[in-house]
Amino acid sequence: MTFQLGKNSMKNMEGIDDRLIDIVELAITISPIDFGIPSSGGFRTTEEQAKLYTAGKSKCDGRNNKSYHQTGKAVDVFGYVDGKASWDTLHLTTIATCLLQASSQLGHELQWGGLWRGFKDLPHFQIRD
Repeated sequence: MTFQLGKNSMKNMEGIDDRLIDIVELAITISPIDFGIPSSGGFRTTEEQAKLYTAGKSKCDGRNNKSYHQTGKAVDVFGYVDGKASWDTLHLTTIATCLLQASSQLGHELQWGGLWRGFKDLPHFQIRD
C-alpha cells in the first residue's frame, strides 16, 4: 500500500525548506507505515517555540537557543497506525529509515534526532546547508 500526506500534514509543512518537503513526500511513498506532520511539527515562530520549551517539549527556548524549526529547516513526524497517532519507537525508527533513504536518493543531508547522543528526539529531522 502506498500512503500520501493528508491535508493537515501538508498545511503543517507550510514554511519549511523545499528540500524537506521533497524528502517527506518521497519517504511517505516508500514507507510501510503511514505518517504525518503534527501541528507544531513544521515552521515555528519564536513564541511557538518558547511555549514548547516552557511545556518541556523542546530543549530550545526559541530566543537564546533557537530551533531549526524557526528557520524552516526541521520537521517532526508521527506514525499513523490503526487510525491513531503513534510515537512508538519501532514505528518512528521505520519511518526514519524511509526519510533517510529519501534524503539520500535526493542528494540532501538529513540529520535524525534519533541518532543524537544524549537527548534522543525520534520524531525530529533537520537539514543543514
